[in-house]
Amino acid sequence: MTQKPDKNSRPPKSLTVSLKKTGGRNNTGKMTVRTRGGGKRKIWRKVNFGQEKMGVKGEVTRIDYDPNRTAYLALVDYEDETKGYVLAPQGISIGDELVIDDEAPVKEGNRMRLTNIPVGTQIHNISLNPNGEGKMVRAAGSSAVILAQEGKHTHLKMPSKEVRKVNNKCFASIGELSNPEHKYENIGKAGRNRNKGRRPVVRGKAKNAVDHPHGGGEGGSTIGLKHPKTPTGKPAKGVKTRKRKHTDKYIIRRRNSKK
Repeated sequence: MTQKPDKNSRPPKSLTVSLKKTGGRNNTGKMTVRTRGGGKRKIWRKVNFGQEKMGVKGEVTRIDYDPNRTAYLALVDYEDETKGYVLAPQGISIGDELVIDDEAPVKEGNRMRLTNIPVGTQIHNISLNPNGEGKMVRAAGSSAVILAQEGKHTHLKMPSKEVRKVNNKCFASIGELSNPEHKYENIGKAGRNRNKGRRPVVRGKAKNAVDHPHGGGEGGSTIGLKHPKTPTGKPAKGVKTRKRKHTDKYIIRRRNSKK
């Protein structure tokens, strides 16, 4: 089990940057994301998701809490006298040695190419392009499993149960991510969500007709539509929104498949 972090410990100044809030608005001031705004000020931690320290050994010196993500961070001191943050896997502890290499030892926290990872291994922080940064499986307690090695691709079972192919030259980190208890977190009161920058959500049915397609009517009347809609009038349920059709060829089994 991963050591619990001290929430009062301050991150190294060289690994932080100020975080500018948008309030859900784009560069023209138009609201593009609803129910977002406010919240406590947060310091952004610079995390190494890629292979910036290829072949350089490092030692874990601290486990840190990060208010910007659900998993914990591991502060690593590298041999070249630099520091860096990486996502902390479950079971890592202070004093453990980490390394990023093409054929690193299969050990929690080490990062290596998919083609060199044994079948059945749990992995996280998976890149989609060789030598690119990790993009998939970065939430607390999540992990993907290697099912097979086939030609130039590795078959992965994602946390959503989707099975997909990824180029086996891509990198991934070994292990399941820390803080699996996050899914049992009890918000407890509305103020906690406001501190996270989440504003209240109001049912469309409770609004006026001018504000929402579901609005208007008397008392508990229905929405008056065959299918529910978003505030902008687009279908809200049962409509596919996937746009990256050029990657469909890499999906072996979809997450909603009953097979």
